[in-house]
Amino acid sequence: MIFIEGGTFSMGSDAHYPEERPVHRVRVDGFQIDETPVTNVEFSEFVEATGYRTFSESPPDPRDYPGILPEMLYAGSLVFHQPNGAVDLQDWTRWWSFLEGACWRHPYGPGSNINGLDDHPVVHVSYHDALAYARWRGKDLPTEAEWEFAARGGLDGAEYAWGSEFSPAGRHLANTWQGAFPTVNDVEDGYSRTSPVKAFPPNGYGLYDMIGNVWEWTSDWFSPRHEADPSKACCIPRNPRGGREADSHDPCQPEIRIPRKVLKGGSHLCAPNYCRRYRPAARHAEPIDTSTCHVGFRCVIRPGGSHEVT
Repeated sequence: MIFIEGGTFSMGSDAHYPEERPVHRVRVDGFQIDETPVTNVEFSEFVEATGYRTFSESPPDPRDYPGILPEMLYAGSLVFHQPNGAVDLQDWTRWWSFLEGACWRHPYGPGSNINGLDDHPVVHVSYHDALAYARWRGKDLPTEAEWEFAARGGLDGAEYAWGSEFSPAGRHLANTWQGAFPTVNDVEDGYSRTSPVKAFPPNGYGLYDMIGNVWEWTSDWFSPRHEADPSKACCIPRNPRGGREADSHDPCQPEIRIPRKVLKGGSHLCAPNYCRRYRPAARHAEPIDTSTCHVGFRCVIRPGGSHEVT
């Protein structure tokens, strides 16, 4: 783990997606954070020691999903598949499938495995899977503010974790999508899926993969905007925890009351034409019961060992 000295920084962005607004000053206390996302080999140690079964390995409980069709009560997870031709970018079902048997051991379905991927980030972990691992290690999941402060690597206000230019001198500094998502991936960075956690340079704090490769869970409930009043410059939130569970549900699906947490960092599927979220300020809402082939996590330790109330 890397110790991050506390400090004050400008959180969020006014230049991109609405949920990143407003930019506001936040003070963060010092904490330790994992140098890399949790890897397959590290997660394997947890499963072998505890017998833990992840959310994607367990069939859904029909009581949690009123009205679900019986034929949909199977264990699985969301897997990306590259379409053969042009698709409507408003219809994510054209490149995501809920695949039976997909889980952290079988990231692309029953015929796949993690052989040779020990140092790749573990994927297909739900929020509670990530939290269970963190607690087993005596750690916690980072708040959104802690995560963003760490991702910036000391470059307060910079667009990217390494500066103002996405690919300086044509050099790719994170595992993202090059080409027209979701049909054309030019793989200029060398990886079409996940990459080893130290395949790209660390940021200014010595942290790897804070941008790209896999999205990472945080402990904060999602809200459509940062809860901050930029007019009150003297009021700098200290170690803020964003959002409320009651407000985190997807308003576009009022019949589905599954709370959402904040994901940070973007993934290898983020592309200029679709998802420009390969930036420290970027954030995304993810239901706590959802796992995918591009979401992982890393852990923190705070002085005193305080834990998030879930």
